Amino acid sequence: MEQKPFDLGSVLASVQKTAMSVVTSPSAFFREMPKTGGFVEPLIFMVVMGIISGLLQTIFSIVGLHFGFMAMTAWAIILFPIYLIIGGFIGAAILFVIWKLMGSQESYEVAYRCGAYISVLMPIITVLGLIPYLGSAIGIVLYVYFLVIASMEVHKIPSQKAWLVFGIIGAILIILNISGQITARRYSKQVNKFRQNMEETSKAMKKQAEQMQQQAEEARKAAEEMQRQQETK
Repeated sequence: MEQKPFDLGSVLASVQKTAMSVVTSPSAFFREMPKTGGFVEPLIFMVVMGIISGLLQTIFSIVGLHFGFMAMTAWAIILFPIYLIIGGFIGAAILFVIWKLMGSQESYEVAYRCGAYISVLMPIITVLGLIPYLGSAIGIVLYVYFLVIASMEVHKIPSQKAWLVFGIIGAILIILNISGQITARRYSKQVNKFRQNMEETSKAMKKQAEQMQQQAEEARKAAEEMQRQQETK
């Protein structure tokens, strides 16, 4: 059987169509989502989402919109997809355990597919990251919302149980995220203040060195003048 050549345009068109379906009609998408078919298709979807997020991160960094420790310029384009590939399998394992404890009968592949397609939120959350504190909180709420929908439509978990479990997890993540941002901003202010003090100290030392050099030059000229006066006597 002849293998079909890889068509990048077709792949990107498929990813775009899937992304639009997930964002605009998440309930219908997860209700109709295939539960088998391997990991390649959802993996490609995650990688594309990672590249888009990396491009956005790079653009924001270039124009001076910083993300704290996430400001990685061009490296973001490489690091985001790698992070998603590795984190996707780890995250799927965590979701698989959570859903199993909640009563799901679905496989690890199903958990992976759910997590992979929810990665459509990555570019959106990258943009929301421009808003201090509130942006990350909104991003977590979006994740919780999509996880609840996946729980209900794919894993057949009651909505109250899904909202309770993922709501608690989301609340904890919001608290940790906001406290982390506060700590990072305080650290950034301290670093900036230390840098400013070092610059002021450096300028003061430079000025003092120039004054000492000027005094030494004046002393040298005075000594030469005294020597000339002695020679003329």
